Amino acid sequence: RALIFAMGLSFVSFSSGVFSVYQQPHEGFQEKNTLPTIKQSVPLPQGWRCYKSPEGCRYYVNTGSKETTWKRPSAISLFSSSSSFPSSSPSDVSQKPLSLVSHSLEFISQLFCIQINCVTFPLPSVTPDQPEQQLLKPNEWSYCDYFWTDKKDPQGTPSVGGFEVLLQKQLKGKQMQKEMAEFVRERIKIEDEYSKNLSKLSQSPLAAQEEGTLGEAWAQLKRSCHDEAEVHLKFSNKLQCEVEKPLLTFRDNFKKELKKYDHHIIDLRKQLASRYAGVEKARKALADRQKDLEVKTQQLDIKHMNKHEEDIKKARRKSTQAGDDLMHNVDLYNRAQSKWFEEMVTTSLELERLEVERVEMIRQNLRQYTTLRHETDMFNQSTVEPVDQLLQSVDPAKDRELWVQEHKTGDLRPVDMDI
Repeated sequence: RALIFAMGLSFVSFSSGVFSVYQQPHEGFQEKNTLPTIKQSVPLPQGWRCYKSPEGCRYYVNTGSKETTWKRPSAISLFSSSSSFPSSSPSDVSQKPLSLVSHSLEFISQLFCIQINCVTFPLPSVTPDQPEQQLLKPNEWSYCDYFWTDKKDPQGTPSVGGFEVLLQKQLKGKQMQKEMAEFVRERIKIEDEYSKNLSKLSQSPLAAQEEGTLGEAWAQLKRSCHDEAEVHLKFSNKLQCEVEKPLLTFRDNFKKELKKYDHHIIDLRKQLASRYAGVEKARKALADRQKDLEVKTQQLDIKHMNKHEEDIKKARRKSTQAGDDLMHNVDLYNRAQSKWFEEMVTTSLELERLEVERVEMIRQNLRQYTTLRHETDMFNQSTVEPVDQLLQSVDPAKDRELWVQEHKTGDLRPVDMDI
């Protein structure tokens, strides 16, 4: 590690919650999120100048040879003085460090990071002083902290992405909301049918000729059926307007939101996969160019020095260009991953918000359902109370008295006949 730090390479940085490998120093990172790097105040070797690209990235130019690099030349000068490289020719020595630096970066990438389905993650507990990632929302079990990797299926079926797990939960909630709306709709149908039957029953002529206090109680019972029919019809209408309709409206909006977030994250993941493929392609191209450069360097012939030097220079330019292409593709990949990370956090929080709204909306509507049901039961009870009172006051003796007084035919009783 000390050797790599001396090279002036910020090889691992923490960006958007994951570790990423860079081949150039990056500014603007907090100390807790980066490993130590050589300060920019270290003077450049003679003949080198530092510039910034339009994107704000530092690059270095040798004013004599016109050579350009993303790495500080101090790294090259350090390795060029190392005794671990043969010095068969000046051109050979000047290019060996570039190959080693590339291999070192690839080794560092494998040491500190791992790629899972095109996403770069840090390896846990690599070094004691490695900074630990902090939860984005440490005081709550937030979706944005716990669904970054894929969920492995123990039965061997393809793994499911973390966002897909979140989405499946929300889709299940949407299905539950649909079933609740269907339940309310069926209850509305039952209430409508029940109201019609009660109204029909209240108009029935059955036992209409019953008289006395019992007849009054019977008539009141039939009137209570009519009143109850009106109450259940009103209950049905309120269920439709105040419970079923809000459930269906929220479900439609919920469905649109989920579809929008799903497509957005899928597009970003596809873009990330494309950038990752570009990095792998550029990495292979760089390896091929470096291998070609090494072969040409090993074939260096003193008798044909000029020709071989031209071939080496050409191979060197191609290797440098391949390295630039790799760094460019790594930069594009890191940007795509950062964008995906930011949108994952935002979308996860939006899914939390939607879920809270869904649960709260259903809770309020179900409470409205129970309130309406309670009101209906209370009104039904009020219609039954007069019937109950009349039934308690039924007096067969009094009914007999009243009936006799109204329908009596005479109070003279028969007597025996005389001879």
